[in-house]
Order: sequence, then structure tokens, then C-alpha cells
Amino acid sequence: MRNQSATIRIGLISDTHNLVRPEALAWLAGVDAIVHAGDICKPDVLDALARIAPVTAVRGNNDRGPWADGLPHATTLTTGDVAIHVVHDIADLRINLQQARIDVVVTGHSHKPSMATRDGVLFVNPGSAGPRRFKLPISAGMLLIEGAHVKVELRTLVAG
Repeated sequence: MRNQSATIRIGLISDTHNLVRPEALAWLAGVDAIVHAGDICKPDVLDALARIAPVTAVRGNNDRGPWADGLPHATTLTTGDVAIHVVHDIADLRINLQQARIDVVVTGHSHKPSMATRDGVLFVNPGSAGPRRFKLPISAGMLLIEGAHVKVELRTLVAG
């Protein structure tokens, strides 16, 4: 169900590694759609997210088996006036972003939340919402889209 405002909210999550944290579900509650940037590890994760909102997911390097065979390695979706390209590992980015008119690239893999704009394209990694790796935060993100304008929020879900 669309929210009542003009802002479209896209929840960003990655590297769950078969762990659906209640903090992640609470962060995603009420979004219009969810993007999972790979390393899902079990289809139950996608089922849990789909109970919140429609899910677009890509295959990560740890997504194996018949259930994962149907996941694309990369995909592009358009929300409002914004084209979002999703790929698990930034090293696997294979399209010309300017030619494809991509506004946002969502990746995962590194488990490090980040956002940067390069050549007019917003690159977002929501970090990992799954098991803690080293001393990296447990995190997720949110795209807030109004027409062609995009804001991003990164959120630490579990403290230190």
C-alpha cells in the first residue's frame, strides 16, 4: 500500500545471511518497496520481507541452490522518476550508468554502510543487516524519493 505522502520510501537491506532481525523489520515497516542487495542465503528471508512490501532482490555470492537460480545478478527498477540499479558487489557493475540513465546504484557485499555521489550517480550500500562481521555496524538504509529527488538515510540497527 502506498503511503499517503508524495514521498516514496524504498527500504534498503543487504547481507542478511539468513538472519531476519526484528530491528530490520521495524526499520522497514511502512515502506512502499524493499530492495535486497544480495547474500540472502535462504528464501525465508525474502518471504519475511515480502510480508512488509514488494521485494526486488539480486543474487549475492553466498546465494546458492535452486531457490537462488531465479534471482538476477543485477537488475534495474524505476520508482517515480528515479532509476535504481542493484548489484551485490560493486566490482560486478557492468552497465554504463550514464547511457542507462541510472540515478542510484545500490550494492552490498562489503558489509560497510556508505553513500557517495560520483558523476551525478548516488551510490548506496546499506551495510549488513545480518550477523555481525568484525566491528562493522548492523545497518540498513532508506531511499526517500520525491519525483526526481532522492535522499538517503543509513541507520545503525543494533548498537556496538
